[in-house]
Amino acid sequence: MRFTRRTGACLCGKDLSRQVPARVEPVEIQGIKGLIGVSLKYLDEYRDPELAKNLLDGLLRRSLSRASIRLMEICGTHTVAIFRSGLRQLLPPSIQLISGPGCPVCVTANEDIDRAVWLAQQPGVIITTFGDLLRVPGSSSSLHEERSKGADVRIVYATFDALQIARENPEHQVVFLGIGFETTAPTVAAAVHKAAAEKLENFSVFSAHKLLPPAMKALLEAEDLSLDGFICPGHVSTVIGAEAYQEVAAKYHMPCVITGFEPLDLLQGITMLVDQLEEDRAEVAIQYKRAVTREGNIAARKLMNEIFEAADSTWRGLGEIPESGLKLRTEWRSYDAAARFAMPNIQVKEHPGCRCGEVLRGVMTPPQCGLFRKACTPQHPLGPCMVSGEGTCGAYYRYHS
Repeated sequence: MRFTRRTGACLCGKDLSRQVPARVEPVEIQGIKGLIGVSLKYLDEYRDPELAKNLLDGLLRRSLSRASIRLMEICGTHTVAIFRSGLRQLLPPSIQLISGPGCPVCVTANEDIDRAVWLAQQPGVIITTFGDLLRVPGSSSSLHEERSKGADVRIVYATFDALQIARENPEHQVVFLGIGFETTAPTVAAAVHKAAAEKLENFSVFSAHKLLPPAMKALLEAEDLSLDGFICPGHVSTVIGAEAYQEVAAKYHMPCVITGFEPLDLLQGITMLVDQLEEDRAEVAIQYKRAVTREGNIAARKLMNEIFEAADSTWRGLGEIPESGLKLRTEWRSYDAAARFAMPNIQVKEHPGCRCGEVLRGVMTPPQCGLFRKACTPQHPLGPCMVSGEGTCGAYYRYHS
């Protein structure tokens, strides 16, 4: 039997009562029962305005021990969900939400974009990538621009699509651009494993994967940013588990809560962070219990660690962070595009007016950039934060008046 769901997710005065047929079967979802006294069974209930009001009233009634509470969401999907549901406008003035480096395309360094562009320019090479990366500008070009000049750049929706392209084009070298956090790295590892089993010699991976916990530590050690807590990512945490943030919480006395992506998920997660702050606790709590465990996905982590090892990596806006990236292990080197192709030293140039780096660090908001909504728009992006569907600049452009 099918159920109905409410359309829309904004809690700022929009009518969420219109019912439409849903495409999914009933699903049991728990997690907020203890806080608001009800058990939620269906996804639409996580967008219920009355339940949201109960949570917000609870936050407003609280005797907050701090005049200002600065919480950073580390996930780009959280950033978009927060804007789309209007949470920033509804929270007490003392609670400030700050968007962090949670967009994998956005944090990819210019030098890695330039290397991807160089690979696309090589004869006989087919570049495969997820769509967000296509329009990210490098120092002098983008994959979109190279494709318009004749380069063979193809959008794929899964890593295994790239393997199929390699099977169908044995006379070409097929390179998959491995961009993303711990969520996508296991799927890339699985593709490499499969390519080896099939002895596909024309498939390789250009790995620009990033690991989130080292970046969180780098943010906390920066002198230009002050934070009181982290809204930890849901998708990444399904793989790495809550234990991956334990050092962040313990070493820096920083409360962390892993939350889901619906409005009530986020409101409960914020309440859990406020609880920790008022009680002077710094723990890793899981709001998103329907998907995240303490240990994470052990099988996915095992596969990822079999193919990859941690390596120093450069992040846009954060610079080089020790052991914050992934490179293919020596025994899998034959599938490493960086080893297969003799890449030249590339002179990297940043756009002089783009402030994506500061936006990703949370030290400024997009409207504070002189290019925002003027020279830089989704139609003519000058930086990756405006390009990606998870980018903070793009979210501000769509939802912030």
